[in-house]
Amino acid sequence: MKKLVSGLGVSAGEARGIVRLVKDATDASRFREGDVLATRMTDPGMVVMMGKASAIVCDIGGMTSHPSVVARELGIPCVVNCRKATTVLTEGMSVLVDGKKGIVYLVE
Repeated sequence: MKKLVSGLGVSAGEARGIVRLVKDATDASRFREGDVLATRMTDPGMVVMMGKASAIVCDIGGMTSHPSVVARELGIPCVVNCRKATTVLTEGMSVLVDGKKGIVYLVE
């Protein structure tokens, strides 16, 4: 598998899913169960989508940031501080998120 982006793995586990680029809570209507939530940074308005997500990938964040804490509570993989996830990952792309290693791979 091809490595697309890497960052800080803050919630262990691996998950496959389709990338959904999310800007804010208004994107909830197109977000489906099992999608990978890719965003600059999550906020409390995105919690409903986070609950449906198979994994979360963010451009910024640290071990105690919002996506990190919520992902650990939900038991789903999360990678933060990728810096360029929202420009490298594209809508509809199939990926594998490794929340322990902090790497997002393209699934071909």
